[in-house]
Amino acid sequence: MGPKDVFETLKARFADAAEWKEGHAGEPYAIVDAGKIVEVARFLKETHGLLFDCLSNLTGVDLVKLKLDRIAVVYHLFSYSQRHSFVMKVHLDRTAPTVSTLSGVWRAAAYMEREVFDLLGVKFEGHPDLRRILLPEDWVGYPLRKDYTEEATYQGIPTTRPNPLELIPLGMAEEIKNA
Repeated sequence: MGPKDVFETLKARFADAAEWKEGHAGEPYAIVDAGKIVEVARFLKETHGLLFDCLSNLTGVDLVKLKLDRIAVVYHLFSYSQRHSFVMKVHLDRTAPTVSTLSGVWRAAAYMEREVFDLLGVKFEGHPDLRRILLPEDWVGYPLRKDYTEEATYQGIPTTRPNPLELIPLGMAEEIKNA
């Protein structure tokens, strides 16, 4: 079953909750209503012929550069028994990005949602342990947002380092580059 067939099955059950899109890189996907994401996920996991038993990836994208004031959460699904895959996305308001957790549908979502929370600030309602996973708890901001500006220091430690080639005397740096 191809992605379009999966979408048609999904659309038959959730008429107003999904929209078909052709991706820029040729990968088709469905945009799902954020309020229906748990119902849609359970349907995709439990429906005979679909059986998406694996959430292989969950990530987020800041769409502000595309002139959209949204953050997209992207779900890549796979069915081992049916040998097919499907991609769905939810679009969230950038000012308060919130969507229900899917950790009750796929346990793997718990850690992936924490990463998206940590780096983009998406709140996953109902998540059993929503806290930072990569950055310290007192980190300010969300580094994968396009408008994020890095502080010069964190607890007195510089957050950037000099280019090592700039630390080498001028003549030696050219020799190293050309070696």
